[in-house]
Amino acid sequence: MSRDSMLTAVRRGLRRGPLPADQQAMLRARLENHPRHLIPARSRIPHIEQIALFVANVEREFGTVERVSDAAAIPGAVADYLAAQNLPGEFVMAPHPELRAIPWSDRPMLLLREGRAEATDLVSVQHGFAGVAETGTLMLPSASDRPTTLNLLADTAIVLLRASRIVGAYEEAWDLLRAEFGAMPRNVMWVTGPSRSADIEQTLELGAHGPRRLHIILLE
Repeated sequence: MSRDSMLTAVRRGLRRGPLPADQQAMLRARLENHPRHLIPARSRIPHIEQIALFVANVEREFGTVERVSDAAAIPGAVADYLAAQNLPGEFVMAPHPELRAIPWSDRPMLLLREGRAEATDLVSVQHGFAGVAETGTLMLPSASDRPTTLNLLADTAIVLLRASRIVGAYEEAWDLLRAEFGAMPRNVMWVTGPSRSADIEQTLELGAHGPRRLHIILLE
């Protein structure tokens, strides 16, 4: 179904025609100006404190964080984490330039495959676009070098995030996205901790709709 036919079907269901010119102008102005919501005071702190707040909030939501000083330490951090979780040393990785530049060959026992995740993949490694300190949330926009399936199918999700990409509030993450992407990507995922649900008998179940483990490697 094309966009026009879909909108025509919606108008038919609402029993109305196209919006009047004044309402169209109001909507265009709203989309172009990006009005901002209130920004919580807890996120209005120096950047070093925003990083600490981000880490604390991730851990509060059942995620884990390891901080590394340079890219050379990342293969070891991944290998050690997989071993600690009794997981095999293999994973599917986003074909992102920053991930490709990591010296994975330093750990020859790690087996990686680039591309989309499959239902059989146990571990995925993703590139974090931004982190939001106020809630410990990752912003993961879809792109050719950031396949969305990496955030959904694997039981364990590992995300590489630069500390410099942590912002205080959601509005600042949207600002980054608009500045670097231009047009809105097809999908933007907000991830706060591993997937979980308490819908059944109010019992918390991790991995209900996605990864049961979320591990963030924070690159200083």
